[in-house]
Amino acid sequence: MSKVEVIVHPDPESLAASVAARLITEIIDAQAARGSAGVVLTGGGMGQRSQEAVASNPASRAVDWRLVDFYWGDERFLPTGDPDRNETQAQAALLDRVSVDPARVHAMPASDGAWGNDVAAAAAGHAAELAAVAETQGRSTPLFDVLMLGVGPDAHVASLFPGHAETRITNELVVPVRQSPKPPPTRISFTFPLICSSTEVWLVAAGAEKADALAEALAETANPTTHPASGAVGEKRTLALVDAAAAAKLPASMRHDS
Repeated sequence: MSKVEVIVHPDPESLAASVAARLITEIIDAQAARGSAGVVLTGGGMGQRSQEAVASNPASRAVDWRLVDFYWGDERFLPTGDPDRNETQAQAALLDRVSVDPARVHAMPASDGAWGNDVAAAAAGHAAELAAVAETQGRSTPLFDVLMLGVGPDAHVASLFPGHAETRITNELVVPVRQSPKPPPTRISFTFPLICSSTEVWLVAAGAEKADALAEALAETANPTTHPASGAVGEKRTLALVDAAAAAKLPASMRHDS
């Protein structure tokens, strides 16, 4: 597993632009190497801003979007099209603005989908879908070139919250979450074993309200159960892409200005 590299940007706007440029480059490189790419998107304000920046970046025209597999690290278990779903936000910000293959958009199930309101069955169904994708790639998990995660003010990532049992799961890849401290309480989430199977993991955070959580999560003594962001690391690279406000409490030795 990789050590976290912290890259600090002056403000949320430059952060979103940088995340977008990095993502486009990673996708182009992956497609040049093997013809396709796999990306795990994140929700939240910075996730949406970054996706909008990808769509508006002229370099995005160099990507064959039909050969990109899209995933999400977690999802609110709400009806299809609900504006609070990460998938709905990503459709408006990016996916509806580029030419994607709908078969390669692996959205997590909605509460009005094939499994109805049974979140456990929905999580198991999504795990089975990911296993089928992985099998076509000759792998045990899908190939994620980049997995992006927002970091909450409590240091949660995906829907893995401090002190919750989901942070300790090692034998499942996708799990139901029934008692999220953030609304809505019912969600679906990747677990650490699946997150950490990614080639690169990017922790994306902006705002002063993230500063304490980020500093605590990136400390050498951090525990994924109490500070889940500390458990999200990529196989080859882990980046913390943050703005100056979120980085305010990090030691100077850890920071690299963009």
